[in-house]
Amino acid sequence: MSLSTRQAALLAKQASRRLATLSLEQRNAAIHAAADSVDQSRKQLLAANAQDLAQADGMLASGEISQATYERLRLTDKKIDEMTRSMRTVADLPDPLGRTLQKTELDTGLVLEKVTCPLGLLAVIFEARPDAVTQISALALKSGNSVILKPGAEVRETSSALMNSLESLPDVPAGAIGLLHDRKAVRELLELNDLVDLVIPRGSKQLIGFVQANTKIPVLGHAEGICHVYVDAAADVAMALNIVDDAKTDYPAACNAAETVLVHEAIAEQFLPKLAERLHAKSVTLRGCEKTRTILGGDKVETIAEDNWHHEYSDLVLAARVVGSLDEAIHHIHEHGSSHTETIVTENAAAAEEFLARVDAAGVFHNASTRFADGFRYGFGAEVGISTSKLHARGPVGLEGLTTYKYVLRGSGQVVRDYHGPNARQFTHKRLSND
Repeated sequence: MSLSTRQAALLAKQASRRLATLSLEQRNAAIHAAADSVDQSRKQLLAANAQDLAQADGMLASGEISQATYERLRLTDKKIDEMTRSMRTVADLPDPLGRTLQKTELDTGLVLEKVTCPLGLLAVIFEARPDAVTQISALALKSGNSVILKPGAEVRETSSALMNSLESLPDVPAGAIGLLHDRKAVRELLELNDLVDLVIPRGSKQLIGFVQANTKIPVLGHAEGICHVYVDAAADVAMALNIVDDAKTDYPAACNAAETVLVHEAIAEQFLPKLAERLHAKSVTLRGCEKTRTILGGDKVETIAEDNWHHEYSDLVLAARVVGSLDEAIHHIHEHGSSHTETIVTENAAAAEEFLARVDAAGVFHNASTRFADGFRYGFGAEVGISTSKLHARGPVGLEGLTTYKYVLRGSGQVVRDYHGPNARQFTHKRLSND
């Protein structure tokens, strides 16, 4: 008999308390076993994915899903290799649990420690992302959290097959990794603020907005990925071309792909024609301001409305704007960006440092593609998502973002009444080494 959403969450909550007590060796062994199982199940995984793709063909034709979503859904041997490599990388990372962040002697024989611990139960709602199952499961196991996964209908068969490969892991309690398919489960999960500690939506702007508007549970997510590349007056043109090209075309459906290039007017006539030629060869559509259209010719650049700069294309479309200064570029980013990832291309060190200091975003880069905003590339092994929030976690969220802390006080019989009154004991409040 299948469990209700609440029953699954209760089981997962209980499992989370047992997971938190597993040793590092036990958690790592479970992750390696999971990676081995996924690797050995690739025939079944590819067959399941073929079923999802067959259904997605009709959804793509009817406009229910985009080409970018369809490509995210596709599973290949290469992607399975990447999934298992990512899982094993997580297992090789340092233990995020039990780390002493601060240690203070309050008095002789009374020591307070601030120690990292798991969040508890994660609920992850995602669309068309088979790798979300393995990435989040590995990160959850490593950080001692249990997780309930709710995939979209378009990835139902693939996620079920992946879930089958994650069953019966050594030392992992039943219910630690759960999977729900019922559509109404989303609303039910969002109402379980007494059980679920963090909700992580991965998918469209609409999905993330829906989750944020319909739960009292803390949400880790970002509304959009409106990322910019600013090509400064002092930019190396060849470098700028490579960076913009990579940021737009390496994986245009990714939230860290560039959607807008801002070009200083002093370099625009030299840079934009070369950029247009390069991107045209890769079937990228350019949309630009009037200055951009004047430089390139109206037949090569589509007009963009002034109120349409805040748009996540997730496709081979790039907006271009000529700006008169670094100040104007930063103003545009703050006006139209989504606090995700922003980069400046320049050989002017002072301009670079000013950009990095002033731009308010989860990631600010100098002479590097926005596509580096990724948990694996940051050395996190994998990520559960990217947060544009300023609370708890920001940017790609790996193991550290799945932990919190608690205060552990070890005494030797002390009571509070001894610390007030005329003959009160005095606190020492002595900072100790965390070792």
